[in-house]
Amino acid sequence: MAATKYKPTTSGRRNMVVPSFDEITKFTPEKSLLTVKKKHAGRNNHGRITVRHRGGGTRKKYRIIDFKRDITDQKATVIGIEYDPNRSAYIALLQYESGEKRYIIAPAGLTDGMTVHSGPESDIKVGNTLPIANIPLGTFIHNIELYPGKGGQLVRSAGTMAQLLAKEDGMAQIRLPSGEMRLVRLECRATIGQVGNVEHGTIKLGKAGKSRHRGIRPTVRGSAMNPCDHPHGGGEGKAPIGMPSPLTPWGKPALGYKTRDKKARTNKFIIKRRKG
Repeated sequence: MAATKYKPTTSGRRNMVVPSFDEITKFTPEKSLLTVKKKHAGRNNHGRITVRHRGGGTRKKYRIIDFKRDITDQKATVIGIEYDPNRSAYIALLQYESGEKRYIIAPAGLTDGMTVHSGPESDIKVGNTLPIANIPLGTFIHNIELYPGKGGQLVRSAGTMAQLLAKEDGMAQIRLPSGEMRLVRLECRATIGQVGNVEHGTIKLGKAGKSRHRGIRPTVRGSAMNPCDHPHGGGEGKAPIGMPSPLTPWGKPALGYKTRDKKARTNKFIIKRRKG
């Protein structure tokens, strides 16, 4: 996929970089796989804002994605690669031999007319899903399960891939895109290949309006607030924040502060953290 750059005809166009959508082959979503996606504007069930800077944005419908790949007795044919407004990766529409249609995350290199299969006997081919126990060492994988049968939870965003490094004592050692080394059970499934839309990271919105279309509202700097609203607030002129390191609006360190529970049950599965 190549990104498209524009001539600077306006201020917003000057730095805008958008995807060229070369991989997209189907432009109308499958109606049977659409469902309503409600907006909450960052509010919880009490109506309180728990995630700031959310609200507005274009209406979207959710595409039901098959993360489990639990149809193992049939081959599926790719009948289209589509854009999904709910994720950075593209999605592929599959049609099984029985006529059933399902969406999956589209790996790089998957095109219309190709066939994919799921199950222990599947070939090591892009788009096929099989237990990690049946995947050779060194293979690049994505859409990795953490619990057998639950569906893929790891490595699902555009351009990402993990690598299978070792197998021992019923566990597989996997290097994730962040650099973290993690143990995953051999019965868990994974899909072969790298997630598509590889150049997603080169995209530049170019103007504030594109953030608003995505439902992201403006963020006000803490140093522009009053002392009663933010620890960085107050001061004469454009003063420094007056503390060794920046804080969140609620007074917790904003840089380098570990928020993971030191007694988390799954700590034993992490061999190496992403920051070494």
